[in-house]
Amino acid sequence: MTQGFIDDNRVMEEVKKAIAQTLSIDTEKIRPEDSLVRDLGAESLDFLDINYRLEQVFGIKMARHFILEHMEEMFGEGSAIDDNGQLTEKAVKLMRLRLGQESEGLQPGMDMDQVPPLITVATIAKGVNEILATLPEKCTSCGSPQWKCNDGAPIECSACSQGAAYSTGDDLIKEWLTSVQQEHKIF
Repeated sequence: MTQGFIDDNRVMEEVKKAIAQTLSIDTEKIRPEDSLVRDLGAESLDFLDINYRLEQVFGIKMARHFILEHMEEMFGEGSAIDDNGQLTEKAVKLMRLRLGQESEGLQPGMDMDQVPPLITVATIAKGVNEILATLPEKCTSCGSPQWKCNDGAPIECSACSQGAAYSTGDDLIKEWLTSVQQEHKIF
């Protein structure tokens, strides 16, 4: 269901705010195309803090694992990352499908540590929007089809004030991997 309460601009604003608070930088300096690692100086723990802040604002659960980890779990060890810690050809194909132009420069055989710099501000916003798009038609607590969003986030039931129950970021990645695997027969 398209949720229609929180628009793309609000999502981007909140993503920038979470990044700015985590990295102690001015939101005005953050652009959608900025790499969190290369341009903004984020480290691995910063991603967790950014995700936590976004979860609190929107009432969602961001992905805890990166797509490569889900590939290994679903399609077997070595399907995404070989014994030398390098990306497989199949991993690169899937990453290109998932990240689009943000995957520019991905090559089979590159070290998996070179992947996090590909994550941009826009990548994070896209993940939030994908989760928000899973707003159920009805409240899972009382069955009411009426949602409200008083201050722009989070969305809650008009009848019982229960927060919306969205799919998690990890569930969405797994669903995407399953559909791509069936459609493209990569694995």
